[in-house]
Amino acid sequence: MKAKAAKRVLLALVCTALTIALGACAGDKASENTSRITIGIPQDIEDSLDPHKAVAAGTKEILFNLFEGLVKPDSDGNLVDALAQSHTMSEDGKVYTFSLRSGVKFHDGSLVTAEDVKYSLDRCADTSSGASLVPAFSAVESVDILDESTVQVTLKEPDKDFLAYMDAAIIPAANKTPETNPIGTGPYRFVSRSPQENFILEKFDDYWGTPAHIDRVELKIIANADSIVTSLNGGSIDMFARVSQAMTEQLSDDFEVLEGTMNLVQAMYLNNQVEPFDDVRVRQALCYAVDPKEIMDIISDGKGTQLGSSMFPAFGKYYLEELNDLYPTDYDKAKELLTQAGYPDGFSFTLTVPSNYQQHIDTAQVIAEQLKRIGVDAKIQLVEWESWVSDVYAGRNFEATVVGLDASSLTAPALLDRFHSAAGKNFINFSSEAYDEAYANAQAAADDAEKTEYYKECERILAQEAANVYIQDLPCFVALNKKYAGYEFYPLYVQDLAKLYLVEE
Repeated sequence: MKAKAAKRVLLALVCTALTIALGACAGDKASENTSRITIGIPQDIEDSLDPHKAVAAGTKEILFNLFEGLVKPDSDGNLVDALAQSHTMSEDGKVYTFSLRSGVKFHDGSLVTAEDVKYSLDRCADTSSGASLVPAFSAVESVDILDESTVQVTLKEPDKDFLAYMDAAIIPAANKTPETNPIGTGPYRFVSRSPQENFILEKFDDYWGTPAHIDRVELKIIANADSIVTSLNGGSIDMFARVSQAMTEQLSDDFEVLEGTMNLVQAMYLNNQVEPFDDVRVRQALCYAVDPKEIMDIISDGKGTQLGSSMFPAFGKYYLEELNDLYPTDYDKAKELLTQAGYPDGFSFTLTVPSNYQQHIDTAQVIAEQLKRIGVDAKIQLVEWESWVSDVYAGRNFEATVVGLDASSLTAPALLDRFHSAAGKNFINFSSEAYDEAYANAQAAADDAEKTEYYKECERILAQEAANVYIQDLPCFVALNKKYAGYEFYPLYVQDLAKLYLVEE
């Protein structure tokens, strides 16, 4: 009897071990069947996970995958209905009415309601802190619920371009901690964030639209630009969205390099309130000394689009190519202006550049060499991205910096709003009565042609007063492992991760 009992125990142990082993194999197989991709990003997502408060372009381009508005842009720049299944605009452009899509779920499983939409839009327009949380929403007079599936937005003044701002994220009214617990309706949901390490997203299975192809996305922070190529070739990341021309030449055959544009305004941004940049003659002198074409030739084999003001070609009717010729390279003219301003022997200044963006570092180095030709010494100071945001952008504690400014929508204010003297985002401290007047006229104009002309006048003033030294809309090189495909460029600064998919082997 004891022998039979021992056999039964032994058999049970064997069966248990076999069950565990088979379970582990099944688990491994399930894990293998979960599609994954690791994407390198140049900075941590730490300014805010709240879509209404996020400032950094690198944050907003990732949140694009988590949040949606009533409408959203497609890869051609068209506005398409999203959480709204349809919309209408009054003839004068003052009242927008949205019919909500039924059955849409938030990432927490709750249904999107008209109350959530009103809460989100009212939140964007909230002025309790002194200004609207989202500046464009200062134009909103009221947000009204007409019935459980219809929301109406009324503006203080007619604006037929306001639809572009209706891509503002709709979030659940019940979520009291959106800065740390982002809940949206997008194709991906937030899983976790490890500061200075990664940001994990997971496919949202209950997404109302075309679902994402890849189940799990790890956004891995690579703040040191020198590590990007090593990380790609070594296999620790599968994609990096904005590599430099020089990096593309170091990639292994495992990668395809896709080429587009960054959709931003790269410039040497000047603090207009500090000496010597408070003198327009000094700013103009720098414009005559900096040669954008030489910069493009050196850092990207001539690729890129020269810019003469704060507008890039994707904006179509607003873009003024002729401003590129306002400051032809002329060192004698530059020296003459410096002499008139009281700097016959030149001067020195600190050029602060975020260390995680190689293209801006490369541009700054070329600028420094160009300025030596007129006796100006630009001392490059590399800082971490977090320091750039807090000290340069928020604190306005800088002399000059090289970065690119993006737009959240294809509307002129998305690029020009920051330069009127009272703008909270006016980190260069630009102040011009002529600009303020032109911008106010553009905002007040009901006729589209008149509005467009006023915005163009704003661009001319920025160029003529040399608010900044404008350079280019940088070329965008995307390094993507050939195991993946589906990447699409947008005319805005976004990354649409849901379009990526695994290539069948």
